This record gives sequence, structure tokens and C-alpha cells, in this order.
Amino acid sequence: MSRVDPTLRLLQRYESRNVTFIDPDGSWPIVWERAQGVHVWGDDGKKYLDLTAAFGVAAAGHANPRVIRAAQRQMARLLHGMGDVHPHALKAKLARELSRITFERWSKNARVNRTTSSVFGKVIFGNSGFEAVEAALKTAMLATGKSRVIAFSGAYHGLGYGALTATHRQHFRSPFRRQLREFAEFVDFPETETDLRLVSEQIERICKRNSIGAVLVEPIQGRAGIRIPPAGFLPLLRKLCDEHGALLIFDEIFTGFGRTGKCFACEHSQTTPDLICLGKALTGGFPLSACVGRADLMDTAWPAATGEAIHTSTFLGHPVGCAMALAQIAEFRSRKLAARSERLGVHALGWLEEIASQHGSRARGSGLMLGLELLTRAGQADSTRALRIVKKMLQSGFIILPEGEHANVISFTPPLTITAGQLRLAIAALARLMRETAQA
Repeated sequence: MSRVDPTLRLLQRYESRNVTFIDPDGSWPIVWERAQGVHVWGDDGKKYLDLTAAFGVAAAGHANPRVIRAAQRQMARLLHGMGDVHPHALKAKLARELSRITFERWSKNARVNRTTSSVFGKVIFGNSGFEAVEAALKTAMLATGKSRVIAFSGAYHGLGYGALTATHRQHFRSPFRRQLREFAEFVDFPETETDLRLVSEQIERICKRNSIGAVLVEPIQGRAGIRIPPAGFLPLLRKLCDEHGALLIFDEIFTGFGRTGKCFACEHSQTTPDLICLGKALTGGFPLSACVGRADLMDTAWPAATGEAIHTSTFLGHPVGCAMALAQIAEFRSRKLAARSERLGVHALGWLEEIASQHGSRARGSGLMLGLELLTRAGQADSTRALRIVKKMLQSGFIILPEGEHANVISFTPPLTITAGQLRLAIAALARLMRETAQA
């Protein structure tokens, strides 16, 4: 890529300078021209293996043919609807499908164990992931009458002002703190079984002194560095929420739709939330998100429509997005992508653990949501080396991203359609660069 790429020149001149980072040495970024399956082509014609799935969105592959056909048909038939006024059929069908794959499926599995009756879900659609989170936060306050929320260290729930209040990293929060209403209490995100007792004690103390309406949590933290809590974490939160009259909200915008080896990450511990937030892989490339809650809860929280909804948007339940989501869900189901993610993830994690053992690093992951945490010899975050490797991987034809507060966790969240051979090729390239940078 040339330093004088015309697209980058235009962005430097006309886009807010806080958005696209352009390295003066010309090594970052590339300009995407097209994408198909697990590959991306830059505007210089170079082909790359995408190990990010474009922030997890292209979970069923870039430009999935089934999804593209659904979008094209819908665009030719009805390009835009009227949000909360005159509905279209696909919005209703998608709401039903989201109920079926969440609360209806979970309650069916529970009924096998004779623990609950049939439950279904109701949906609030949005455009971006943070809108689904804010819909869940509004639902919790309306349902419980309690405004305060417990969130976790490292949490990333989006950057709209409501979601930002529950996003932990100061990099995002500090510039806007004077405009934020601080309704979130932060608790440590546990990484070991020992941590669970401390988390329980922290939550108990907060609930005793504050009126807590909800606990908001990512079952696995992505932006914080692929942080995976112990197995008992989500069941503990379920128990504490039940005891204190709070709602349990799972932010599965990143982890949903097979990313971690289950349809939803909460299924690893068989923990059912009161509300679940979905986005990213929901459509495979169209801005659409959803907050799905238990029907009885949603009906308790939200008044019946009287002609002017109190939570809506112009593009609510967009027909093209709904068509793509229905096709994407069908693709996940027919190709058994969650099981594929689980199977490939086991192999990939083993390969990363082998690298970690040779370089004093840490590997972790669930399904195809994997991370290699780089540390210095003193055990500190090795951001410099991680960023150098990410750039060198790009030059070698692999698109990866750093995660974590210190950008020292090299993450792998590829399309779930990736092959074992492609994963092995990428991780072999990473191993080579780990050796080279260790010698530098």
C-alpha cells in the first residue's frame, strides 16, 4: 500500500481525524475493495485472510451467497419501512425467530429437566449494538423501578451515552464524563474460581446500599482481551439477581451466533438471562441489532402502544436487515456453524497454547473467540511487540487485531466458515513472527 493512497488522502481531509488511524510509515491501514468468504482484497489487489470476521460480523462468511440473495430480493421489493408505524412481514417473522432461538429454546431444554414452563421472548429492534444495550437498560428501569446497574471491569457495551456509562475503559469515558449520569457500579470481572467469592461479596455490598435494577455482563469479554470467566460466574449472577430483585442482562453482541462454540455463550453454563442483546453476526453485514426479553417482563416494563412509541427509530426493524438476518440464522442452522466453531476452536487453542508455552505468553479461548496475551519477561503487558506482530501479519496477508486495555492480546475471531488448514496457516505465521520479534 502506498502512503499516498487516494482513499486515505480523502479520509485525512474530510473525515474526523479521531476515526481512522493512518500510520505515517504507510503500514496501516489497508483499504478494503471487496470480500468473499474468509478473504478480503485490498484496493491494490492483494488478497488477505481475515481473522477478525470484520469485528465478528461476517460469522457465516463475507458476502454469504444465501444472505446476499435475501438482501437483493428484499431491496427490489421494499427498501425501507416505517419503523414503529406501518410494519412489514419480515419484522414480525424475525421477532418470532429470535424468540424461538432464545427463550423458547431455552425453556424447552429446561422443561426436559422439569424446571420451568414454556417461555417466549419479545423484541426491541435497533441499528447498532449499543442501541440494543440501551433498550435493555431502559427495560430494566421500567420493569424494576430501579435506576442503578452493576457492570464489570473491562466491560465494553458501546459508546452511546447510556451504554457508555456501563463501559468501563476510561479511554472511552473520560472525555465525556461531565455529561454522563453515573448510574453504573463496577465490579471486578473474575478470571479464577477464587475470584467468584470476591465478586459475590462486592455485589452483595452494592445491593445493600443501592437500589440495583440490573446486572449487565458480557459472558466473555471481547474488547477487554478475550477474558473468559470461570464456569460458575453466570450461575452466580443469576442467583444474586433473583435474590435482590434485579434483572440479568447478557450482552452477547460479540459472543452470539456460534462465536464461542454454542449458539450463545450463556449456554456453556446453561444460564438464562432476563434480557439478551444481539447484533454483529445477526445479519452478516447490515446494521441491525435486537434486545430480546422474556415476554412477561417486556409486557410489564413497556406500556401498550398508543400511537407514539417511547422508544423507536426511523430505521427500526429495517426490511433489508430483517431479510438478511433470517437468511443468516438459516445459514448458521443448516451449516451447523456453532458446532464447527467449537471443533475448530479446540484445535486452534491447542496451537496457540503451544506458542504461549514457548514465549511466556498466555492463550485462552472458547470456540473461535481466541486470544494470545503477550507479556514481557517481567510479566507486564507487551503492547509494543503485539502491535509490531499485528502489522507484520498484515504485511504477510493476515488481518488480525489487538485487544485488551493495553492492546497486548492478539485476537482470533475469524468467520466460522474458516478451514482448519487456513487457521493452521495463520497460526504458523504468528509463531514465526513470535520467534522473529523475540530475537529483535
